Amino acid sequence: MRLTAYTDYTLRTLMYLGANRDRLVTIQDIADLHLISKNHLMKVVHQLGLSGIVETVRGRNGGLRLAREPSEINIGAVVRETESDFFMAECFNKDSNTCPLTPDCKLKSALGQATGAFLAVLDKVTLATILAPAPAALGGVDLQNVIPLKRES
Repeated sequence: MRLTAYTDYTLRTLMYLGANRDRLVTIQDIADLHLISKNHLMKVVHQLGLSGIVETVRGRNGGLRLAREPSEINIGAVVRETESDFFMAECFNKDSNTCPLTPDCKLKSALGQATGAFLAVLDKVTLATILAPAPAALGGVDLQNVIPLKRES
């Protein structure tokens, strides 16, 4: 299973916003931290705003912040909303499936169960779960101390 860049950027944005709840964050802050396109992030943030997960504040001192508590943001729901499909193989798409093995194939069922298990795990995770500091013994990163990189002009 591989998430699209769009979903990856969505999750990174939510994590950054969740770790910086005490201030408004700019798209540029997130782009600088992850060294990713500001234009791609604008699309991500726009969709997060439409879904009611992120609040955007316009103006000179504007920025972004979470519109909901991290404990109310389910990662499984976010992934379902941002992924266009979960077609693990051609046979999952009825419109374009040309595989002659489909009628007797057991692989589709196994892949379907695996995808279901993947999403079931994500359904148990909230943004608050991800933001919780990992025990130092596990070498966990405290997201509260992540500082954006500054790009060279």
